[in-house]
Amino acid sequence: MEYRKNDIVTLKIEDCGIDGEGIGKADGFTVFVKDAVIGDTVRAKIMKAKKNYGYGRLEEIITPSPDRVEPKCQFARQCGGCQLQALSYEKQLEFKTSKVRGHLERIGGFTDIPMEKILGMEQPFHYRNKAQFPVGKSKDGRIITGFYAGRTHSIIENRDCALGVTQNKEVLDRVIAHMEKFNIQPYDENTGKGLVRHVLIRYGFFTDEMMVCLIINGEKLPGEEALVKSLCQIPETVSVMVNVNKKRNNVILGEKVRLLWGQPYITDKIGEISYQISPLSFFQVNPYQTGRLYGKALEYAQLSGNETVWDLYCGIGTISLFLAQKAKMVRGVEIIPAAIENAKENACLNGFANTEFFVGKAEEVLPEQFARTGERADVIVVDPPRKGCDETLLSTIIEMQPDRVVYVSCDSATLARDLKYLCERGYELKKVCPVDMFPNTVSVETVVLLSQQKPDDTIEIDLDLDELDATSAELKATYQEIKDYVLKEFGLKVSSLYISQVKRKCGIEVGENYNLPKSENARVPQCPKEKEDAIKAALKYYAMI
Repeated sequence: MEYRKNDIVTLKIEDCGIDGEGIGKADGFTVFVKDAVIGDTVRAKIMKAKKNYGYGRLEEIITPSPDRVEPKCQFARQCGGCQLQALSYEKQLEFKTSKVRGHLERIGGFTDIPMEKILGMEQPFHYRNKAQFPVGKSKDGRIITGFYAGRTHSIIENRDCALGVTQNKEVLDRVIAHMEKFNIQPYDENTGKGLVRHVLIRYGFFTDEMMVCLIINGEKLPGEEALVKSLCQIPETVSVMVNVNKKRNNVILGEKVRLLWGQPYITDKIGEISYQISPLSFFQVNPYQTGRLYGKALEYAQLSGNETVWDLYCGIGTISLFLAQKAKMVRGVEIIPAAIENAKENACLNGFANTEFFVGKAEEVLPEQFARTGERADVIVVDPPRKGCDETLLSTIIEMQPDRVVYVSCDSATLARDLKYLCERGYELKKVCPVDMFPNTVSVETVVLLSQQKPDDTIEIDLDLDELDATSAELKATYQEIKDYVLKEFGLKVSSLYISQVKRKCGIEVGENYNLPKSENARVPQCPKEKEDAIKAALKYYAMI
């Protein structure tokens, strides 16, 4: 049967899409229905129809799913920010685990995925330490704040988001009262007129410090002293600021920040590490789960205190400082200069002298530093934006050959793509752990451990020189001396197997059975070009070739 726009269909919802929409079929025609959950029987109106599928609007829930719950927020369906609030939390975690697994299978081509149990929350509400409320006017002319309805810039009035801290409502009440008292108009996107665009609130869950920052379409806010006095009646307030954004675009924050009162940052903690957070800082919005996320990354890094670690897309050094607790040296890279300044300040704040930070694109800084110093990394940690890692960066990781790569991802689709690239070039997927950083939404973070497939995976047989049938030329340097030379001059670790392979290539006699595998089917790793060149340099140094 052919379905068209405005047709009404009855569907049994049997699956869930990656954006949380319910999926049902009518006579083989697949329909995606926002706000429907697995197990529902619904009536939906077709809003857009393609040849074999369409998008429907939920008209009626005929029979609710046993996993359907009453949303805590009355605006959940209108707002669209909490796509899964009508689904039980247990089923939310199942959905997110399946989402990660599905991407790794379909995009990455992985099977037998070593998936650990997803890390969920006991209380999946009021976890956000940051909120950005747009300010506008209602149809009857009142000043309102809230959130944009999905895929629009129409404000759904709501001062008390179920995911935010309880202090948000009191802040917004006082800001709106101040605007009404001083006749301050909200910004109008259509005309470019009006002053107050957004209210940004940051809250320190472990310090109870709160920052309020008004984003304004001008340099000054009328009655600034009165606003400060009002906001300071909220005990947690330690910082009141304005951010200037005069551009007519959809970017929330401008570059200029002015302090009205207090300190220009709040402080919060993740584990034992303290961080100073400014209005422009990127900081994970769920501090409880961030501690678990970074703890898992630290666990996967397997640091003993002797490792050099690169933290790419490091932001204000959140993961870097976590790693610095157990690493010999941590080097972080971030494209935003202000974030790097914050990272350096946070390193000083916590007394870390084993960190170094670079401003620039990770895909440019890492190759430049590697080409300049030749220093390898034992562990590389990446926490890229949703688009994932640039291929230039991935190829440099392959060239540097760290023992382990820890990949922290906010998008499991690009994660799967990048893992496929790395695992096709010498790495093995060892562990995968989803972390529910954003309960009641479709987003999920994932931590992955990759290990280099090393020659140590095979058994090496070390024999005495007499057994090697060595020539006088070979006796000029032992295998250990060659290893030491390569490590000192090139920062590379090479195995006896690799040395024997290069010796053979150079015409140097090696014992007939030296370093051969025990069975015919055993995999014999081949020496990478970079290590081959380093070994040849050592052989030349010892006048062996």
